[in-house]
Amino acid sequence: MGDHGCSGNLPPGFIFSPSDEELILHFLDRKASLLPCHPDIIPDLGLYPQDPWQLEGRALWSENQWYYFSRVMENQATGNGFWKPLDIEEPIFSSSAGKKVGLKKYLVYCIGPEGVETNWMMQEYHLCSSKSSGKSYKRKQKLDCSKWILCRVYQREGSCSRSSNHSDDDDGTELSCLDEMFLSMDDLDDISFPN
Repeated sequence: MGDHGCSGNLPPGFIFSPSDEELILHFLDRKASLLPCHPDIIPDLGLYPQDPWQLEGRALWSENQWYYFSRVMENQATGNGFWKPLDIEEPIFSSSAGKKVGLKKYLVYCIGPEGVETNWMMQEYHLCSSKSSGKSYKRKQKLDCSKWILCRVYQREGSCSRSSNHSDDDDGTELSCLDEMFLSMDDLDDISFPN
């Protein structure tokens, strides 16, 4: 399979820039149907949600986006936060037949138990349950189509929203999402720091 952590499986000069329809029909549909995918460049990262910074070297990277297959999970918690659904769903239609072939859902990554939103976004691609690619795989796909998703993770432009408690005499220094999270913690007195 090679190194999925970059676009190194592609010939020089090629980039991975698929449309939503291509992600559904040429990658996710084949994965759920247990058919080989050529080229086999999108890795399967298993059952556990990933922190966005853990994707480097593990997921396919192209054009500042990471791609990977995962199983559908009810619990989107990671080691450092969770992926929060945004209640935004877009249907994906086949350009040739005009039929609905999939669905794209949006999630935002939140840090800590308080759920401080970051600028990390995920698009989850789901197959429609009625989608079938061939007679011989029709029964098997009905079993697997709801189990697999294809994930596209990226950072949206801009930074986290600034806190409203900054005064007008701000020195212009912007805080990172992690800085804002740590500053918002009110239990810092309970933390002991080494000398």
